[in-house]
Amino acid sequence: MSSVLYDTPGPRAKWRNVAFSVVFFVLLALLLWWLWRAMDDKGQLSSAMWKPFSESEAWTTYLLPGLADTLKAAALAMVIALPLGAVFGIARLSDHRWVRAVSGTVVEFFRAIPVLLLMLFANEFYARSTNVGSADRPLYAVVTGLVLYNAAVLAEIVRAGILSLPRGQTEAAHAIGLRKGQTMSSILLPQAVTAMLPAIVSQLVVIVKDTALGGVMLGFTDLLNSRGTLAANYANVIPSFIVVAAMYIVLNFLLTSFAGWLERYLRRSKRSTGAVLGAEDMEELNPAGTAGTFGAGAGAGGSI
Repeated sequence: MSSVLYDTPGPRAKWRNVAFSVVFFVLLALLLWWLWRAMDDKGQLSSAMWKPFSESEAWTTYLLPGLADTLKAAALAMVIALPLGAVFGIARLSDHRWVRAVSGTVVEFFRAIPVLLLMLFANEFYARSTNVGSADRPLYAVVTGLVLYNAAVLAEIVRAGILSLPRGQTEAAHAIGLRKGQTMSSILLPQAVTAMLPAIVSQLVVIVKDTALGGVMLGFTDLLNSRGTLAANYANVIPSFIVVAAMYIVLNFLLTSFAGWLERYLRRSKRSTGAVLGAEDMEELNPAGTAGTFGAGAGAGGSI
């Protein structure tokens, strides 16, 4: 079916699309075959390389503790960054110029700095200016860097989500006497959450993946760092990378699946058809009340 954005392909276009699809899948199959042969020639697909993953020691000693540290750092960063980002995002919409200026400066500053640089700076700060022990310092540095960067990004997501709502929502709230704080908390934010949710979830996935930066640069015992220790002990670098990549995929898939379910739940709870009810609909909903109402209306019309 044709539309403004899409024209139904004709016979030649259909054959061309089929040909492109066949060529793509053939090239993809050749690439996968080449990768398989390359790893097989180097012995990376031998059973000895994969045997450690069938034993409990590889999981209980390396992978699962690393996964626990990854989830711990990501959860702490999410719990702190989400409300902090919401505060700065709302502050950027304040009627007071100095509030907008301060919050805007903070957001733009931390949004412009790479998250790895923030982690390294936080690590040096905790090492030289605080009493945080060397064992806990990598976790503190990773969480601090993630919070500072992602709170700034989430602030922009919140601000954009609120600004995407029709201006009539705010005007209607003011018309019934709601103050600005009440309008924001009762009218704008509940509606904006559904619109912001996909972008927020994407940023939460980024938080989970960016914990690996701490494992590489700061020695944080996350999933990727634990993989390195496992590969050094079992000499299975490529298989360990594949297993850890699969764990990240499953973890982020669960996160996005939960967010998708939450978004659908929120949309169902707020869904409204917006249909205008006619006389027949009203009579079905309330036969006794509407009969008298419409009878009175007809009588009034007849008297006029």
